[in-house]
Amino acid sequence: MIVRISNLQLQSPDKKAGAFFLTTGNEKMKIKLAIPKGKLQEEILKLLAEVGLTLQSNERNYRPLCSDPQFEIKLLKSQNIPKLVELGQHDIGFCGLDWIAEQKADVEILKPLGFDPVKIVACIPDNWDYDELKKRKIIVATEYKTLSEKFLSSNGFNYKLIRSYGATEVFPPEDADMIIDNTSTGTTIVANHLKIVDTLYESSTQFIANKNFFKNQEKMTIINDVLVLIDGVLNGRKMVLLEMNATESNIGEIVDLLPAMRSPTVSQLYNSSGFSVKAAVMRNQVKSLIPQLLKAGATDILETAIRKAI
Repeated sequence: MIVRISNLQLQSPDKKAGAFFLTTGNEKMKIKLAIPKGKLQEEILKLLAEVGLTLQSNERNYRPLCSDPQFEIKLLKSQNIPKLVELGQHDIGFCGLDWIAEQKADVEILKPLGFDPVKIVACIPDNWDYDELKKRKIIVATEYKTLSEKFLSSNGFNYKLIRSYGATEVFPPEDADMIIDNTSTGTTIVANHLKIVDTLYESSTQFIANKNFFKNQEKMTIINDVLVLIDGVLNGRKMVLLEMNATESNIGEIVDLLPAMRSPTVSQLYNSSGFSVKAAVMRNQVKSLIPQLLKAGATDILETAIRKAI
């Protein structure tokens, strides 16, 4: 739950980091934030930078400095983050929903972000019969022990599970009869002559917190402020600002075409009978909308990216 923004102050910008510091006046308080190293790292760092939290690090540094000194950052494998957040080793973190389920981690989801959507799928060699595997004992390779055991048992398989540590798709057919792995596009599966026979789970990136974190009102105030800004960034990524000119004769038709967060902004042009029209519209509508606006008589159309929409 997001509460009203309060007690948020902006200090002078740090000239080196080029970002503002968020502060509540308690410089000794630290919010421990875990960020997944690897595939998700770039997307999350980009999001944090747009919020106003920039990190300074090098490739070998697992403890980057944050432009807001109240945040203590650590880079970890995504698989390790849910349990460490549950245990209170970190206050908040980013990880996949699949690893929360796999580890049965008792954490609070602050915000589903939707980054890196994947499916956890069962795969076998592309020329094998799926039903035949239920008639004998099989070897299954996976990184997802909990999810796999639940799926295999509920589907009546007689199986031996072996833990893989990456490159799971290389196991069949010599070393495993089936794999259970995550995939986003399925291209790696096809490239290794496998086929998907079932989907166990769907996952994407979550922003999570330790459940005791909510007892600290000072920390929650800061994170609620950050959540408001994250929402603004994610909303802004979906939208653009369209600006255009219209005449008195076509202003009505142009305004009727424009979807907007509330209603388009219309102002009269200086020393003219024409109008300037502004509207925030969904990015995916622009391709069809601009030709309609031109047909209706709009001129001087500008499309501008929106950094935040709150």
